[in-house]
Amino acid sequence: MKEFDLIDRFFKHGGHQRKDVIIGIGDDAAITQIPANQYLATTTDTLVSGVHFLPDSDPRAVAYKAVAVNLSDLAAMGAEPAWISLSLSIPDINQDWLASFTEGLYELTQYYSVQLIGGDTVSGPLALTITAQGFVPHDSALRRSGAKPGDWIYVTGTVGDAGAGLDILKGELEAEQAAADFLIKRHQYPSPQVVAGTALRRAASACIDVSDGVLGDLRHILHSSHCGALLHVDKLPLSEALRSSVSPQRAIEYALTAGDDYELLFTVAEDFKSQVETAFSSFNVNATCIGQVTGAVNKVELKLNNSPYRYEGAGGFEHFNAK
Repeated sequence: MKEFDLIDRFFKHGGHQRKDVIIGIGDDAAITQIPANQYLATTTDTLVSGVHFLPDSDPRAVAYKAVAVNLSDLAAMGAEPAWISLSLSIPDINQDWLASFTEGLYELTQYYSVQLIGGDTVSGPLALTITAQGFVPHDSALRRSGAKPGDWIYVTGTVGDAGAGLDILKGELEAEQAAADFLIKRHQYPSPQVVAGTALRRAASACIDVSDGVLGDLRHILHSSHCGALLHVDKLPLSEALRSSVSPQRAIEYALTAGDDYELLFTVAEDFKSQVETAFSSFNVNATCIGQVTGAVNKVELKLNNSPYRYEGAGGFEHFNAK
């Protein structure tokens, strides 16, 4: 099978078809239409075999996660996803692998009414890059830089699950089967918080998705906002699966630094706190208040049951410090 046959069979005719895509796959570039009074949000993420997923990972899970992490970035900006493009590097053409891969790819795009509009396929080490684009109303985009002292710090869902799931897959952690299945699924099939992101427009003062761990991603907000934070580690939302699989101390460490949960970490001023909680309740989105922004620039104070909590580990995943 040649490259254009591959594209035609697996990518050109699958997935959701949007009316705002004027020209999609098949030409030298896609032509799309942006709605009136909307800004275009664009993000790109690359997943590399052996770095972002294990080499023997299910291709369906690889594709699903690649889409999810990009939609999560859009959610962190308050954007509604619309289109993606895909650059796929594969060592050879394995039709069974590609069939499973596209199944995972289209599972999320169908759910969020997102269309694949183009990309590239090359022969090389297994890696994929997705560029996702979406819309956000004028003057409504969420950013990392708006947090102010006194704002409350929230995180959606539960955190630490994906890191534990990865360790189970690597054989570095054992857990009861039901808990293991849950944690592995959280690692392989994260849920981008698109609804939460759109609900936070004009209400959250700052927002980021949890890709590198709560502590590391919180520091990104603090650095951009020139603030500090008081973080109550005993208030971190931990799943029952994580609690049952590791010690309380280890569960906190996973939540603080493991990353890959793709929940939203955001700050809210006191005046908007009830508005956000009401909106989330109506959308059945869970969010937990875990601390408060302070004026101590770039300083994070950790507390456990109102007593100082010492954590000596790294503050989150760093690609070029990974070794």
